Parts: sequence; C-alpha cells; structure tokens
Amino acid sequence: MDLFCSIDTPDSARERVAELTRLIDKYNHAYYMEDTSLVSDFEFDALLRELMEMESKYPDLALPTSPTRRVGGEVNKTFRQVTHRFPMLSLGNTYSIEELEEFEARTRKLLDGVPFTYSCELKYDGVAVGLTYRHGELVQAVTRGNGTVGDDITSNARTIPTIPLRLRGNSPDDFEVRGEVVYPFEAFEAMNRQREADGDEPFANPRNAASGSLKLQNSAECAKRKLQFCPYFVMLPDGAERIGGLDTQVSMLGSLADMGFKVLPYTKECRAIDDIRFYIDFWDKERWNLPFGIDGVVVKVNQTTLWDRLGMTAKSPRWAIAYKFKAEQVSTPLEEVTYQVGRTGVVTPVANMRPVWLGGTTVRRATLNNADFMEKLDLRVGDWLQVEKGGEIIPKIVGVDLSQRQPDARPIAFTQLCPVCGTSLVRAEGEAGYYCPNQDGCQPQILGRLEHFVGRKAMDIETLGSERIRMLYEAGLVRTVADFYTLRREQLVGLGAQPQGEGEGGQATIQDKGAENILAAVEASKAVPFERVLYALGIRYVGEVGAKKLARHFKNIDALMAADIETLAMVEDVGDVTARTVYDYFQTPVHRDTVERLRAAGLRMEVEEHRTGSQLEGLTIVVSGVFQNFSRDALKQSIEQHGGKVGSSVSGKTDYLLAGDNMGPEKRRKAEKLGVKLLTEEDYIKMIS
Repeated sequence: MDLFCSIDTPDSARERVAELTRLIDKYNHAYYMEDTSLVSDFEFDALLRELMEMESKYPDLALPTSPTRRVGGEVNKTFRQVTHRFPMLSLGNTYSIEELEEFEARTRKLLDGVPFTYSCELKYDGVAVGLTYRHGELVQAVTRGNGTVGDDITSNARTIPTIPLRLRGNSPDDFEVRGEVVYPFEAFEAMNRQREADGDEPFANPRNAASGSLKLQNSAECAKRKLQFCPYFVMLPDGAERIGGLDTQVSMLGSLADMGFKVLPYTKECRAIDDIRFYIDFWDKERWNLPFGIDGVVVKVNQTTLWDRLGMTAKSPRWAIAYKFKAEQVSTPLEEVTYQVGRTGVVTPVANMRPVWLGGTTVRRATLNNADFMEKLDLRVGDWLQVEKGGEIIPKIVGVDLSQRQPDARPIAFTQLCPVCGTSLVRAEGEAGYYCPNQDGCQPQILGRLEHFVGRKAMDIETLGSERIRMLYEAGLVRTVADFYTLRREQLVGLGAQPQGEGEGGQATIQDKGAENILAAVEASKAVPFERVLYALGIRYVGEVGAKKLARHFKNIDALMAADIETLAMVEDVGDVTARTVYDYFQTPVHRDTVERLRAAGLRMEVEEHRTGSQLEGLTIVVSGVFQNFSRDALKQSIEQHGGKVGSSVSGKTDYLLAGDNMGPEKRRKAEKLGVKLLTEEDYIKMIS
C-alpha cells in the first residue's frame, strides 16, 4: 500500500480520507481495546500524518469523529457549563461489611421475593464523566461537577483513545454513557518523572492529575497524558427505544464492549452476600496489582428493570451501594529530612524515605508540615515512619513506629538556617512556620515570585512558564518582575540552546516565533487592572481579595506606599499582621524601585473607575447559582460598576441574595432565616436598568 499516494481531485480526496479513517480507526481499536499491534509505529504515524495533511488541504473533510482529533490541538480558555440531562447522583458509601449486609437485607425485603442477582464492579478512582452519543457519534462530554451542572470537556475527551468517537454495531440513537476517566499508574509515574526533570512540582496523585488533565486549555497537552476511560453505565432518555443487552448491568457492559468501548473484565455477577464478601476481600488485596487506582467496590442490583421499583433516597439510588476500602498504611525508614523554601519564604520540612509502594504510587517523600509537627512526633534519626494514603489523598505521615526506634537515636531539630541562602530563619509570633526573611536574595523565593507574577490570576503572561522563567533567571536576564518589561527579542532568540559538547536534550530553545509571543504577551499584560498588579507583586499575606480591597481603598500606588501601619490596618479585612507586612514591603528601597520601573513600563498603578450607575449604592449582594445572561464573575463586576458591594456569604449585613439556577440550599435557608430578600436574574436586570 502506498502511504503517500497523490490526490488530484476532491472526489478521490474524499475516498482517500475515508480509507485512511477506516484504517486508523481499525488500528487504534486493535491497539487500545485489544492490546494488539497490527502495524508498526512508523506505518501508523505515516497514515495519521497523511490524514492530517489531507484534512488541512480539504477542511470540509475534517469531521468531529476524525481520528486526528485524538492528537488534540483545540484551545479552550473557558469550559462552558452544561446542565446534565440526567442528574449524576452519588452512591451511598460504606466502609462496613455490616452495613453492606443491611443493604442486602433491605433490598431483598423491598423486592419481596422477586428473583434477582447483584453485579459487583470495581470503584474506579478517577473523574466521573458523561458522554452523549447521537446516531453513533460522540457529540458531548461533561464532567460530573456538582451533579446537576458540569463542564463541557468534549475537545479533551476526544483525545482519550478508549473513548470511541464513532460507535460500532448496534446502539441507541440518543443516549449517554457514564464512566470514570483514570490515569494509569505507569503513565502517571512517567509524567511525574518528566515534571521533576523539568523542575516542576510532581502531581500529588493520579485522580487529581486526571481531573487537571481534563481541564487543560490545550487539548494537545491532554492527549499526551495517556488517560483511560472506564465505562460503567448507560442512560436512556424517557421513551427511547431500548436495544437488546440493557436489561442487566452485566449484559449492559457487554453491549458497551460491542459498541467499541474498552470494558475491563473485572465485573462479577453474585447471588448472595457471601459471594459479595469474597469479591471485596479479593480486590482489597489485589487492587495494588491493577494498572490504575480503585478505592472500593460498587454493588448493584443486576436487573436494571428492577431499579425503578427500588427507587431513590434524597441523595442516592436504593439499588446500589459503594463499599470503600480503608486507607492503606505502611511503615518505611526515614533517610533524611530536607527543607523546601516557598515563594513567601516559608520553610517546609520534608521526610525523604526509603521508596515504598502505597496507594498505587511509589512514595519517596511526604511533608512534615512544620517544626511543631516534628516536635510532636519526637522525630529521631533512623525512625520508621507510618505513612497513610487513601486513594484520593496526598501521602501523609501519621506517626512513628516506636517498636523500631533505636534506644540511642538522636532527635532531629528543625533547621535554624535557610537551606538555600543560609540566612537565619524567623518565626513570627502566633505562626506555626519558620520563614527566610531574605526575600530578595533567596533563589527559590525569587523564582516563585517571578512565577506568581506571570500567573493567570495576576499578570496572565501565559507564554512564560516555570521552565522559561528559570532559563531567563539563569541567563541573568530577569532578577525582579520589572525585568520582564525590558526583555528584547535578540536576548530571547536562541535561549536554551545546548552549549557545544554538552549533548542533546534539556530545555527547548526559544525560536523567533516564541520570542515574538513572549514579548507580545508581556506587552498585553500592561492592560491588567491595578488590583491584579498589586496581587502580582506577591506581598506576603496579600491574596486576590486583599489586593482588591487595598487597591479600592487607596485608589493608587502612591497613596498605598505612603500609608502607615495604622491606616493600612483600617482597611476592611486587612489585619495588623498584613498591615505590617505591606508597610515593610513598601519601605524596602528595592521594592519601591521595582514599582517605579513597572510604572515607567506602562503598568496600571491606579484604579480606573468604570461606574455605570449608582442604582446599587450602599447595597451588599451575594451571588449564588448559575445564570442565563451573565457569568458569575460578570455579575459581580456589574454589581460593583453600579455602586454595590459583592458579599462572599449571607449574613445580617446582606441586603439581597441574587439567586440563579441550582443555588446552594444552605444559602437559601440562611437568607430566609435572616430575612434577606431574594432577587431573580430578571429582578436584578430591572434594578440596574
């Protein structure tokens, strides 16, 4: 077969695209669903490359179900919220065999002699997702969210090889497949090794990494993560024609396999509680031999035709229950205690342990929190640490195995010097942590502050990630945040190239286009409003809300820099500690110089009033729920532009609760109790008109 045949006409192009699509789908299915390679990687890549070239030449032939969508490339800066057609309810949980026996007895009583069995399945430790298919094609993928509203992640879901873009065989015309997106251990460990090699923080655990991957703005990045989809459920609209194979949970999974899903062979039909107990005991021991994480077992009444008869409680179905495994705990020897310095100078002790397999990942390090925690443990050289990790949490040290402690073991005292710059550490009164006060000379603080400055919620210079910032720092081009605004194209082009004789690999070299993008993003950041500039400076204790309060109180940087501690402490939500920190920051000559350089570069140093009216003057409004005509952020901005104040929670000072769809019931109850008036979106629009 000629992999690069010439295409001269649109008709022949259409035929070639169809043939390439058929072959690539066939090879993808064999590789990801059947663990079989029908062609070499070279042949497969050549076919895929040809298809991408064809679709680029003839864009009308590029369909949403094309296998090129697996590669990704779509950029999604905002994930649209979608209301689920069918609520994604959570299951009732239990950690007790006794409660499981009660569930089984209650089910038999409710069914009153009707014969039935159970399906026992693994409870995947991932991210719940609903996939909508119409006429056999994937049209939408939505995360669970709050069970009523989730995020549209369709572009990222298309990159997951085990999510069929086009179904095989017989399937309903319009239905939803539910399952979990998991991060297999092997791929997760490989990604963490790469992140550590790049100088980035490793991901905490596979589930959080899977969740973050599905919310990546660039779907090409999601494609690199090698996620896997594990289906477990089919939802049909009322009145939909049922196809065969959906009358039991076990046969439903078989039908999903026939449609092209990768259905894992771990489900078992059970007839009695003893069978269920055996299944649970088996997987409680064997779960660590799986290629992905599970945190329990799901038991369902197998006959789906009986589910309506069993009904629902207020929160979960009566026909299913989740048995969750207890957190695993291991003991491993402490090798050494090291110390990490954060952006604000806080020094965190870290236990470096003999590597041990725990909760699906290899654990080498765990935080010791602070000096008080180390003292409470009475930590000593050579101690064996007890480390615990439930499926979804970061490994944590829960104690010391005193039975293995040597009688003459020497206590480990918290360091008194910064591990990086050697400065004597400081501990403020009432605080648990020590910190390094050398904020302008301690490398991790400088790098952390530079990364904070370019962050999305600060200056949003998205072309500068941690790797590039480190390159700029090591090249001597950036030492303070003001240096970003003096960068020149000739300084950037070629940065990162390996010196002759040092071999290949390492960081990516900045090319012409990359340099242009960096400079364009830096220039665009000059339009960021004053409150975000203030937050971007990274002043200790000043978060997003604090920066906004300070900016709106003082209106400009000069008034803020001139304020004394007493004046600063009078600002709403700014306490004595924060006031002292802000005052000290602006009394430091190097910081004032940085501010002046940023001002000279064109950054905004005063609040720009965008008041469009005073209809809400003096009113405090809390926003809750989902709205038709506004995003929540747009609503809050609108309230402030009309003279109102946005409240974070309902209290006696709240004038109105602006209530959208799916508003939290607790806020509604509190508003009713306090006599706070409820506003609909229509009411609000009338108020500001």
